[in-house]
Amino acid sequence: MQPVKMYTTAVCPYCIRAKQLLQARGVQAIEEIRIDLDPAARETMMQITGRRTVPQIFIGDTHVGGCDDLMALDARGGLVPLLQGS
Repeated sequence: MQPVKMYTTAVCPYCIRAKQLLQARGVQAIEEIRIDLDPAARETMMQITGRRTVPQIFIGDTHVGGCDDLMALDARGGLVPLLQGS
C-alpha cells in the first residue's frame, strides 16, 4: 500500500471525512501534518499544492487534492488502484 500524507487542521470536517474514506479503503496509517499548529507547514503546503484549503492529500507521490477530489477519485474507481500502487 502506498503511503498517505494529509495536511489537516484540528476542526476540519472534510479532513475527518477524507480519513474515514481512506480507512474504509484499507489505509491503516496516515501521516498527518497539522498546519494549524505549524505555520511553516502551511507555507510548504501552499507552495507544493498551490492551494490554501485542507485537507490536501497525497498518495505516494501523487497529489490527489482535497476531500471532494478524493471522493470523486473513489467514485471513478481510481482510489483503490492508486493506494495499491497500480
